[in-house]
Formats: sequence, structure tokens, C-alpha cells
Amino acid sequence: MMNGWDSGMGGGWWFLMIVAWIVVIALVVWAIARLFPSRSGGDAGGREKERETPREILDLRLARGEIDTEEYARLRDALEPAQGARR
Repeated sequence: MMNGWDSGMGGGWWFLMIVAWIVVIALVVWAIARLFPSRSGGDAGGREKERETPREILDLRLARGEIDTEEYARLRDALEPAQGARR
């Protein structure tokens, strides 16, 4: 029996329609969150992490095994005069 109220859609179709809209809204919210990430960076202070210094980058490269100790010493010595001139 159709009375023009629901265009013949049963209760199951209405349920699927509601679920579909919830999924669409969730995807839109997720996309916006991915496009505009929070600036807090996840730390309690809300501050962004400061940039790493060249010396810290060099230390990390040695720790990861990207360079050996001889290369580390050579690069560290090359960095020392450059860092002293900036101060």
C-alpha cells in the first residue's frame, strides 16, 4: 500500500540510507582532518618540535649506520667552523 509518504521504500532501505549518510559525513570529516592536521604535534605543551641542528642530524646518521666513524669525524670537524661563525 502506497500512500505517497515513503515512495514504497521499506524500513530496511531507510536504514541503509541513514547508514550511507553517516558514512559520507564521516569521510568528509576524515578528509578535512587529513587536509588540516592539528598544529600541536601531539605533545602535551602544544609546541611544534624545533628543527634539528646539523650536529643532531649528523649524530642520527651515525646512529642509523648511514656513515662510519671516520666520515662522522670528518663531517663533524667540517661543521665546527661553520657553527662557530654563526654564533
